[in-house]
Amino acid sequence: MGYVMLAGAIAAEVAATTAMKYSEGFSRLGPSLITLLGYVLSFALLAQTLKSVSIGTAYAIWSGIGTAAVATLGLLLFGEGLTLAKIAGIVLIIGGVVVLNLGGAH
Repeated sequence: MGYVMLAGAIAAEVAATTAMKYSEGFSRLGPSLITLLGYVLSFALLAQTLKSVSIGTAYAIWSGIGTAAVATLGLLLFGEGLTLAKIAGIVLIIGGVVVLNLGGAH
């Protein structure tokens, strides 16, 4: 159940970050509210996750997958360029999360 809550925390964080881009510096009410609610929900779910998943593992997955997802959405939704450095960064983030889960974070 902890990993289900963690997935929800990641989804809420990614939605909040995406909404922040659409908020235009918090000048648009709708996206600004989605940003606020998304982050509150994300932290609430992350806190619940920590009852059953170690903090190192949970935070590595939450931040790593969230970062990779937001970078991917930047490419798809906002036309951000895809460079070799960006691809390498995403691969390294995902690789780091995998390594931590294989034995580094207990």
